[in-house]
Amino acid sequence: MATTVKKAAPKKPVKRSMSADHKAKLAQGRKESRVVSKYLEAITAGKGKRGRKRTPESINIQIAHIDKEIGSASPIRKLELTQRRFDLVGERERLTSRIDLTGLEKEFVKIAKSYSMRNGIGYSAFRELGVSADVLKRAGITRARS
Repeated sequence: MATTVKKAAPKKPVKRSMSADHKAKLAQGRKESRVVSKYLEAITAGKGKRGRKRTPESINIQIAHIDKEIGSASPIRKLELTQRRFDLVGERERLTSRIDLTGLEKEFVKIAKSYSMRNGIGYSAFRELGVSADVLKRAGITRARS
């Protein structure tokens, strides 16, 4: 006695769509991440490195030394000095230009609490990255986790 096995008809994939609420929350998360990222990048960009601090004046002196040496240097040394000069000019520009943190800070204060609650990020983590206690207080982020 032979039994026949019926094959199940292939299932059609179910088309899924996100609700408008879900899409709005995703958009909010992306926006908040952008704001937090920009603010953190701005405050860490202003931090100097360890060791002796460079000033625009000391960089100008180094550039002047390069300009003197470049005339009598070999072609490979000229190449190295030219790159060094480009690096110094870029560093001087970075030192003399100031990032306006007020706008970024206002945006950060508006969304920081919501962002930290959604992502489980506490006061200490922000402080470790250089966010001031005053800014966190204005944002409503306290030391005690709620």
